[in-house]
Amino acid sequence: MPTVIEPKIISGNANRPLAESVARRMSLYRGMSVNLVDARVERFNDGEIFVEVFENVRGEDMYIMQSTSNPANDNLMELLIMADALRRSSASRITAVMPYFGYARQDRRTKARTPISAKLVANMIAEAGIERVLTMDLHAAQIQGFFDIPVDNLYASPIFALDIKNQFKGQLEDVMIVSPDVGGVARARELAKRINAPLSIVDKRREKPGEIAEMTVIGNVEGKKCIVVDDMCDTAGTLCKAAEVILEHGATEVHAYISHGVMSGPAVERVSNSVLKTLVLTDTIQPTDAVKNAPNIRILPTAPLFAQSIMNIWNGHSVSSLFETDVLGPIYEGIL
Repeated sequence: MPTVIEPKIISGNANRPLAESVARRMSLYRGMSVNLVDARVERFNDGEIFVEVFENVRGEDMYIMQSTSNPANDNLMELLIMADALRRSSASRITAVMPYFGYARQDRRTKARTPISAKLVANMIAEAGIERVLTMDLHAAQIQGFFDIPVDNLYASPIFALDIKNQFKGQLEDVMIVSPDVGGVARARELAKRINAPLSIVDKRREKPGEIAEMTVIGNVEGKKCIVVDDMCDTAGTLCKAAEVILEHGATEVHAYISHGVMSGPAVERVSNSVLKTLVLTDTIQPTDAVKNAPNIRILPTAPLFAQSIMNIWNGHSVSSLFETDVLGPIYEGIL
């Protein structure tokens, strides 16, 4: 067993560029080279996942970087199998760094005979030998209670606040934060407080799932630069419709800040052809080429935040200190 337990990062195939960025940031913080653990995560011809770790990890503090984004089932199995490989290789501690936690939308029974998939995934993660989870902007905060292991839920709002203050410098008095639904008010209110901006809400009513019957703006958005805040953007239908309604109520322009850019199906095309001036996403989910090339989509990096969080966990320091914009400011200096 090594005399000094080092933090080591291993990456699955879900978002390897983010894992490499985190390793580079940790190298900068530590003043020494931090590289991803040499391993292969491959598939047999029938789709079964195979993992082989080429380095000695006995007694090491291991961090698995793996979002459970599309394809969610493959990426989840990669995470579980990597954890099993590390546990059987006598790693000292295994932390799952899941920038995007898939299956989080199934966090309760909305009708009879439906699963609570988020709880099932939490059980699988703990059973695989993972001792801690680090994630960002869970779809529902109560999912932390589904785990019997520590869960650190980071927030994108401090990063958003830094970017908004930079992008709207000298215009903050005209900015209004908008929640796209009643359920996201707490998230929107937190960001509004950080930049000292007013808050508005878009109330949507559905006649049946997948179809929006009516949208109503609660609050006066006339003459405001409105920023819609949400945790994820999937097909972008609701987001683009909300932007149209906000403009119809007198807003001068509409922007959106979204934590997780799922961007499935026609999402990129919808956003590109929408009235949204800009859509700002984080890189918790690896952006596709279509997302990168969209004229009104911009990507914010999360590597500095995850790198510092891993360092804090390794050193036994507070992770919640990173919730503050003042603490993140120096970390993101020169980046935003």
